[in-house]
Amino acid sequence: MIKPGDRGDVVTAVTNTLHRLGLIAAPTDLFSPEVVDAVRAFQQARGLTVTGQIDAGTQAAIEEARWKLGDRTLKVESPNMRGDDVAALQARLTEMGFDCGRVDGIYGPRTESAVKEFQKSVGTTVDGKCGPATIIALIRLTKIVSGGAPSALRQTATQQSRGPALANKVIVLNPDGDDQLVYDVAVRTEGRLLALGASVFLTRGATNNPSEHERIEFSNKSNADLMISLNLESYANEKAHGAATYFYGSDAHGVHSIVGERFASLVQREICARTDLANCRTHAKTWDLLRLTTAPTVRIDLGYTSNPGDVSRLSRPDFRDVIAEALVIAIQRLYLAAEDDAKTGTLRISDLRNAGIRR
Repeated sequence: MIKPGDRGDVVTAVTNTLHRLGLIAAPTDLFSPEVVDAVRAFQQARGLTVTGQIDAGTQAAIEEARWKLGDRTLKVESPNMRGDDVAALQARLTEMGFDCGRVDGIYGPRTESAVKEFQKSVGTTVDGKCGPATIIALIRLTKIVSGGAPSALRQTATQQSRGPALANKVIVLNPDGDDQLVYDVAVRTEGRLLALGASVFLTRGATNNPSEHERIEFSNKSNADLMISLNLESYANEKAHGAATYFYGSDAHGVHSIVGERFASLVQREICARTDLANCRTHAKTWDLLRLTTAPTVRIDLGYTSNPGDVSRLSRPDFRDVIAEALVIAIQRLYLAAEDDAKTGTLRISDLRNAGIRR
């Protein structure tokens, strides 16, 4: 963790990138108040938690931000190359109709495959590497499709093609950390989803606590349709309270998970319509859980352990039942056609059974 007042080469490297991004007047080796403001602005723009301090996640994001397309040859390596240059490449290929998957700034096999397809189409050497010749071809070509719509259309079409029934859906529930309250909400949600025919997997049991990487890998290997992460927040000021939902999105890269954003909105609205938790709204973030999980993923903060009111609510089994029902209804509404949808807060699980969409 790099904090205000620190000095050293790491601070110099960080401020070099912040200067290149136009967030600070000049590089410096001192973590001054000006640097704090620049870091906060960077975190805000990148969908990171805004603290003004440089933790591992912020430092990694700053390292990625220093690369521009053309600075280096992009190729598949272990570990994968990451950076704004990769995101710029992915965005350009997506605009031209080549399927890179999500614009996430990670040069993996799917991006390599899209580069090869592009190279075939323009007659350059097909090696899956984005070097000078490929970049020149990218610059010369006129965009066939504008606005980055193809990936959004593919994601939406995939979700719609799965149909309204939950019986063919794979849902991964991620009770974050080792908190027993969120684990209990996950178990209650699991039971309701199983009753509707869904396949449900939890990333942990009652006593173990896998790493975030292990949870992401578990979800990806499960070929999940959705990944739902349940979390309890904490803050120094006990007045902080309420529920918030997060989905993958980056204003810096101009990309959002369309399905993730819609699902986050449904979850947030259902929870707030059925409970008296304060509405802290939905937010786009670039956290690794949201970025690296293949399936559309949302993180739901169910309240604050530092707030007595939130703790009192979540300690009640009947309240956790309401949360579980809200989650199941939000999942079902995600797959319903517009003409079959219902007003927020009105559907019940019994309605889903009676409607005959279980199978």
